[in-house]
Amino acid sequence: MDSEAVARNGDKTRFQTGKLPGTFTTHVRGGSSMKFPGLNLMSWLPANEIAVDLGTANTLVYVKGEGIVLNEPSVVAIEKSTGKIKGIGLEAKRMLGRTPDGILAVRPLKDGVIADFDVTEKMLRYFLKTIIDKHVFRVKPKVIICVPSGITEVERRAVRDSAETAGAKQVLMVAEPMAAAIGVGLPVETPTGNMVIDIGGGTTEIAVIALSGIVSDTSIRTGGDELDQAIVQFMRKNYNLLVGEPTAEAIKIKIGSAAPTGDEREMEVKGRDLVSGIPKTVRVHSTEIREAVQEPIQQIVDAVRRALEITPPELASDIVDRGIVMTGGGALIRGLDLLLAQETGLPIHVDEDPLTCVVRGTGRILDDFEKYRSVLST
Repeated sequence: MDSEAVARNGDKTRFQTGKLPGTFTTHVRGGSSMKFPGLNLMSWLPANEIAVDLGTANTLVYVKGEGIVLNEPSVVAIEKSTGKIKGIGLEAKRMLGRTPDGILAVRPLKDGVIADFDVTEKMLRYFLKTIIDKHVFRVKPKVIICVPSGITEVERRAVRDSAETAGAKQVLMVAEPMAAAIGVGLPVETPTGNMVIDIGGGTTEIAVIALSGIVSDTSIRTGGDELDQAIVQFMRKNYNLLVGEPTAEAIKIKIGSAAPTGDEREMEVKGRDLVSGIPKTVRVHSTEIREAVQEPIQQIVDAVRRALEITPPELASDIVDRGIVMTGGGALIRGLDLLLAQETGLPIHVDEDPLTCVVRGTGRILDDFEKYRSVLST
């Protein structure tokens, strides 16, 4: 019993094993032991409480007690004639813009909400099944899903129905900025004002949070996708070069910026020449891309200003002291924090891992359900 300490806590018994993770050993009469590789203690417990960040660009899933177990692009590849799924997640993302006539690679979520109900339901079912099948005991889980704060009742029902059809026992929803604030570790239940900017693929959510509620919020349907579109249009207009969205996204990540950061870069971009119709390569500078994305970036800046204008004065004074927290994939755009600090005069903090903030926050809600019950809706 030296490697297995049994700790009793009230009527709860907790087994702490000294074995390596990934193997589960059971002792049989006669002293011999049987090993089940690949099954750790966690997989014996059912995944009955799951948090899902159903994003325009990526879907992340958190299981209570296990942490983030899935992070995949929200892309599905479908066979047109039969409607069969050919690939989901990263596998399908690699197919974007490269599919033959019979296969369609689609992103079922647009601007943070469900654009294609059937495909979203299939995608969600696949993700939930992947997680539940890893566990010995399979149960219908309770699911908390993050939704944009500016969502309509019809869009909310679409999320609820798709999760229920995908196999959820109970569906609860939380506003994305609220989940992001909890994920960053802000004291949302106190009367102090906290401001969060969550820049996702399809939406930008700006909210001032106090006493476990959203006091004022601004939600605009501008996000990372709009920046990609702006880059596609720029390449077409200035270089007569046709590039796909995956290439535009690569340009944005590699050399895109919102304000001069003193680190100017160049990269080679390959695409199709609109005049000759022949593939060609051009060199693009980061200053050009910065000008190309100015319009969507300005929309985000204006939305932040609007949100600050409608903030109650007492909470506004808290924001001056505490600053604004930026989360979501858009927070990774170089120079955006500098630009917002310049425009608002407030300190801007970017989370260490902005992509997982929302799902981490939803996971915290699962871990301390009673404390955060008031932030959830059905």
